[in-house]
Amino acid sequence: MIETVVFDIDDTIYDQQEPFHKAVQKLFPLVTEEDMLPLYTRFRVHSDANFNKVITQEWSLEYMRSHRIRQSLKDLDYPLITSQEALHFQELYEEELAAITMHQEIEKSLDFLKEKNIPVSIITNGPTDHQYKKILQLGLLNWIDEDNIIISQATGYEKPDVEIFELGKQQFSLNPEHSLYVGDNFINDVIGSKRAGWQALWLNHRKRELPKETAPIHDIELTSFEQLLPTFQHMFA
Repeated sequence: MIETVVFDIDDTIYDQQEPFHKAVQKLFPLVTEEDMLPLYTRFRVHSDANFNKVITQEWSLEYMRSHRIRQSLKDLDYPLITSQEALHFQELYEEELAAITMHQEIEKSLDFLKEKNIPVSIITNGPTDHQYKKILQLGLLNWIDEDNIIISQATGYEKPDVEIFELGKQQFSLNPEHSLYVGDNFINDVIGSKRAGWQALWLNHRKRELPKETAPIHDIELTSFEQLLPTFQHMFA
């Protein structure tokens, strides 16, 4: 029986591809619509793969942000951009992120969980200030107490590290066996939470294939946002 629900933020609470798409269109008009999704996917891969270097102070946050867009464009055989262009992209991307909105089905789900008195928390990867701005922009504090939010940079760990989920267990006073983690990223969200003994809902709205050589260890898979509220309604009937 599920007693508490913990959410990821990026590409779970809101559509992360939309602000990326808009920033790319403004600065790199050579990128075709056909390449937009592969470019976004590479951007996420480089971001996830290298953020730990920021936590360990091997890389500066500025360098990581420059690297991820430069390398993503290079991966798709676009011309190499300068570090200045990369940082200008980051500025445009942050401007677009400042206008993000919560997905309507997520809002309905949060309202339902609040009505049912189901505790809700957040565990998110990313820089503390950057992620907190998103939390404010999305209005998440209307449903979630500040004490029930963990941002990876402030902890020294990041998903899929078991330690960040263990920290959630302690900080949120939850029982992992009766806790559901909801996220879009199979490796960070599903594998990470399952290793920590949680239940996992893979919100696979991008309809991605399982990573190679991985087992379908998630407890629930949804392929659209519209499936989320009915799932919670059935779970907490």
